[in-house]
Amino acid sequence: MGPVADTPARLLRLLSLLQARPTWTAPELAERLEVTPRTVRRDVTRLRDLGYPVDAEAGPHGGYQLGRGGRLPPLLLDDDEAVAVALGLRAAADGSVSGLDDATVSALAKLEQVLPAPLVERVRSIQAVTTELHGRPPDQVDAGLLVELARVCRQSERIRLGYVDREGRETERRVDPYRLVRMGPRWYLVARDVERDAWRTLRVDRIGEVRTTRQPVEIVDPPDPVELVQRGNAVAPYEIQATIRMPVTLAHAQSLITRTTGVHRPDGPDATIVELGGGTIAGMVRWLAGLGVPVEVLDPPELRTALRAHADVLLATNPEP
Repeated sequence: MGPVADTPARLLRLLSLLQARPTWTAPELAERLEVTPRTVRRDVTRLRDLGYPVDAEAGPHGGYQLGRGGRLPPLLLDDDEAVAVALGLRAAADGSVSGLDDATVSALAKLEQVLPAPLVERVRSIQAVTTELHGRPPDQVDAGLLVELARVCRQSERIRLGYVDREGRETERRVDPYRLVRMGPRWYLVARDVERDAWRTLRVDRIGEVRTTRQPVEIVDPPDPVELVQRGNAVAPYEIQATIRMPVTLAHAQSLITRTTGVHRPDGPDATIVELGGGTIAGMVRWLAGLGVPVEVLDPPELRTALRAHADVLLATNPEP
């Protein structure tokens, strides 16, 4: 790309570069824009005068970076990025976060207004032939609540919150928030319960008022938040909890038993351990027998015994010709 002599066009290009990575030195920007470092400094001043916060840090490892606050800078997207944003906005309007539907429609309308005609056609073509099948309606969560939980997770602030447990009891909890996890149509907060000194997964749609204590906390040795949510949904709620070994790779095992159904971990390069739950031994036997791969039951012993009995019945019913 040649030098940009027109000042407005150069300012837009400078904004695009500042968005592309966290920090740039003046010589790096000058090289990209094919101007002098002095021109870069003048253009940074112009951006600041227009309300765009550009921070500067002195020193050998310093440089310019786009700060927060002020105006929302124009997003300069390439073709694939623009299509991805449009499709992502459409997917976001699934009803799981209340109060965002109007904002999503408004953002899509603004984006389509400025997209070149070929890109609009690409987006509309994909939308026209795509439908979604949800297993069940999403549990609605308030957008403001989700933003507040994300903030305290990021800033590691202890909070008090109202919570309704699965039995419908209202409680107040003091927790150290860590991560938000979305599993299908449901949102979870992964946090350390201060009184119980234990990690918990809390459904966001059951959280009431959130009050920050302004007390910073240091998260020490946190768990894998995704695995914690997996275990809480795929294993913990069930009366029968089993551990099996499958002689297939991790990816293959996850294609047979989804991550919402079991908790996987590799056992060498060609085998996978899976923890999962079920309502009855008989039901788990029938389900495991239908997986299509040899399954070794590590625990519980009664499931292994029942699986052997099932195989014996099938062998006796189907003798050699």
